[in-house]
Amino acid sequence: MADVYYPPSDIDGGWRTLKSARKVRKQANVDVEGLDAAFEYAKGSTKNGGLLVVRHGHLIYERYFGKGCRDATPNQGSCGKSFTSIAVGVLMEEYPELFPEGLDQEVFRATHLPPRAFPLTDKRKAEISLGQLMTFSAGIRGNNPCHVNGEEVEIDPVGPDGWQGMEDERAVGKLEDTGPNGQTYSAKDLWCEPGGGYSYATASIHIASMMVRHIAERELEQYLRDRVAPVLGWGTWSFGYKNTEAGHHTPGGGGIAIRATDMMRTLYMLLHGGQWGEQQVVPEWYVEHASKASPYNPHYPYSLQFTCNSTGLDPELPEDAYWKAGSGGHAMYVVPSLDMVVWKLGGRDEQFTERNTGLPEIETGDDREGWEKTVEDGEALRGTLKRVCEAVT
Repeated sequence: MADVYYPPSDIDGGWRTLKSARKVRKQANVDVEGLDAAFEYAKGSTKNGGLLVVRHGHLIYERYFGKGCRDATPNQGSCGKSFTSIAVGVLMEEYPELFPEGLDQEVFRATHLPPRAFPLTDKRKAEISLGQLMTFSAGIRGNNPCHVNGEEVEIDPVGPDGWQGMEDERAVGKLEDTGPNGQTYSAKDLWCEPGGGYSYATASIHIASMMVRHIAERELEQYLRDRVAPVLGWGTWSFGYKNTEAGHHTPGGGGIAIRATDMMRTLYMLLHGGQWGEQQVVPEWYVEHASKASPYNPHYPYSLQFTCNSTGLDPELPEDAYWKAGSGGHAMYVVPSLDMVVWKLGGRDEQFTERNTGLPEIETGDDREGWEKTVEDGEALRGTLKRVCEAVT
């Protein structure tokens, strides 16, 4: 088996590329015109963004629009949930004595969570396993619709979302909010028994980041800086939501603000089972579990912070594809059978601001004045990947 190529950091030369459409077709078996079509399609879904494709270890496509550029570091919304999951995988390997039961480990314990998580607001939380917490089947309230055994259900009240779901007191159910319509948002009580249903709950994955913070004795961002970023060679990066109450700690429910080519490094690491060069960054078993529908969540194919196609969720996409979307039209994709990873950069104007991320906004000179949305985010999420896959010859 040939040695796997791993790119140096951008400052040391970056990704290898194929400079012409002819070379892309010959060496990567991809039609660049098809990728151009995917790019134009993606431009209809977000005012700002870009499209990057790596296949067979070559960066074969990289184009941007609006505020998007290689060095842009916008708040990438819920894509940050996957980075929290990566940190949890690393943490489990580093502290095996705290996870003797693996993903079966019950984590609402003083050994795993900080004091503010206690006393529990619902005694059933003591039964929540890490696998349930990470696959959103713990019973923690999130968005509607929810799913039970593949069937949609509605819950009332819903749980905190956005930055509110990434603030400790709200995430553990100690603080409730009322929306402008008078609706209550609360994670105080579980909506079902642990394991009994799926609800997309930002609070759930933020609690996982609280676990990382408590066990590793450092913020989630610092843990990633220590264990992941230097190995993969990331450049400038941060977390967003600094202009909210969630900014007091690293928001585990979202907000990663990373350069596009470094996002590709992260996806490429996942493509290769958590390995980077000679180092196993994330346990291989953990990445394997994340890439497929999880036994901890039989209700909907959402695994360890990735939506998975292993059950045929979308028959028009490869069965082994998995992805994660983020508010603002961002989407990260891994397609092992095609040896390919894809990054759909998106972003609202505000997500690019220094006020949000703490990082300088880069001027591109392309404000796309008068832009109008022609493709909805939900459609573009899978539609972009479909078009990229169709370009493979």
